[in-house]
Amino acid sequence: MKLNPWVKIIIGVLFEVVWVSGFNHAGNWWQWALTIVALGTSYYFFFRAGQELPVGTSYAVFVGLGTLAAVIVDSVVFKTPISLIQIALIILLLIGVVGLMLGAEVEPEKTAAKQKINAEVN
Repeated sequence: MKLNPWVKIIIGVLFEVVWVSGFNHAGNWWQWALTIVALGTSYYFFFRAGQELPVGTSYAVFVGLGTLAAVIVDSVVFKTPISLIQIALIILLLIGVVGLMLGAEVEPEKTAAKQKINAEVN
């Protein structure tokens, strides 16, 4: 099944929130194992999206959405207080991320070229 590269970024971000939270809250071996699996899965989806999107844009969106999600989870789940200025800056970050997503073009030919190079190497 072929996923849209932005969906891959969002899946990567969801796993990013798990490993970021795990770094701060993991307390036993299985929580650390889950954190490590989430870390690998997160970067796998980011890597796959980067094969079809401009790398700078995909990284900025990945980090921006990850930051946004981590702040929300930290505030809602772990009850970390959040100020109005933080909320304003998060909204500004979200506006920037949406702008980057709207301005980026998916490059299917880039993916085809990479697959051709990989096939030639193997």
